[in-house]
Amino acid sequence: MKDLTKGYPAKVIMLFAIPLMFGNIFQQLYNMADSMIVSTYVGTGALAAVGATGVVSNTLIGFINGLTQGFSILVANSFGAKDMKRMRRFIAGTIVLTFGAAIILTVVGFTFIVPILNWLNTPADIMEDAVAYVRIILAGTIFTAIYNMCANTLRAVGDSKRPLYCLLVGVATNIGLDLLFVCVFRWGIEGAAFATILSQAITSLLCGGYLVLRFKEIMPKGDEWQLEKGQYHNLITSGLSMGLMGCIVNTGTIILQGAINGLGTDIVAAHTAARRVFDILMIMVYTEGISMTTYVSQNMGAGKVDRVKQGVRHANLIVTGITTLLIVICYAFGEPVIRWITHSNNPIIIESGVSYIRIGVLFFYVLGPLFVLRCSLQGMGRKVVPVVASVLEMLVKILSASLLVPAFGYMGVIFTEPISWVVMTIWLAVCYLAKSPEKVLAEKQP
Repeated sequence: MKDLTKGYPAKVIMLFAIPLMFGNIFQQLYNMADSMIVSTYVGTGALAAVGATGVVSNTLIGFINGLTQGFSILVANSFGAKDMKRMRRFIAGTIVLTFGAAIILTVVGFTFIVPILNWLNTPADIMEDAVAYVRIILAGTIFTAIYNMCANTLRAVGDSKRPLYCLLVGVATNIGLDLLFVCVFRWGIEGAAFATILSQAITSLLCGGYLVLRFKEIMPKGDEWQLEKGQYHNLITSGLSMGLMGCIVNTGTIILQGAINGLGTDIVAAHTAARRVFDILMIMVYTEGISMTTYVSQNMGAGKVDRVKQGVRHANLIVTGITTLLIVICYAFGEPVIRWITHSNNPIIIESGVSYIRIGVLFFYVLGPLFVLRCSLQGMGRKVVPVVASVLEMLVKILSASLLVPAFGYMGVIFTEPISWVVMTIWLAVCYLAKSPEKVLAEKQP
């Protein structure tokens, strides 16, 4: 366990963020390897099928991750306040609610996946592969939920390293099983999906086992499984705030994906490859934001509001420096990486994918502060403001799918997210400045 209420803020935030960063990068590198294996041994159509279903599975995973992150805010706040009994009660509630949510989401996913893919205008030539792939992914929802619950609980008490170690084992297993199922057994796109859920099962088992066996002091026992009045309400509102935020954003992404699907299989393949690269670039600033959720939660619990404000300033400076480095890397290596992932010389695929990442990365000067502000507000317990920002992002994506994409084609897709980032960052900055951490803490005092 690590106390984030002590030490120089910039150093504390960076040290906490680095394991998160590497974990997410390795996960995305796996996704790139997965795309390469599918594209090379199954075909471009299979790559497009994976991409066409990505927004659906990402919405599901994003909700589960957001839900458990919301639960972990209360765990981190209690840890910062040194109220261990209250913290264990919140962990008990987290376990119960996470398993319940996983069961519900699996049933809903299986019930509605085909209508959703039809609604998304999934090209007919990849529809069968898309359905086969995503149904297997949905079957592994419980494993995704367990890992995210355990990982976010560990991060709430300052341990961001062990979730990374468990994830590394899962990523290595995933790539190995991909090669076995797809290249050796020739199971096609279903092989890639089976490799994913089996590796998720191993990752969740490792992370859950570590939490239970090595962190016995934070595991609930006896009457701590019976939450006190209002604690389930607090968990549900905090979890839903974070979970729905991701769902709202991804609802806009799903609608946008429908517009992308309408541009043809080549564009879907280009966008899939570009997003693999783009997601890795985004991780570099995203993890700084995620680290702020735990940092701010612990310091708000400890009543250290000046330290909260100092941490926000330091984090914004860090993401600005990271963005400058990413722009240089992206312009130098963007094109060869897109060619490497797609194994294609199709100029439509290459040019579209390269344009997406080169234009988008320029707006990371806006995206970085967006992540820092949004996660800091979440850590402060301001549940509504980040959700409103997500609604704004969704509306921009819907308008883009309706207006920009029909008018400008894939270039309309490329500029959609940067426009939404500008709108959201302005909103979050105004809200942060209008209500200081001192005021938030004062309102929570009995």
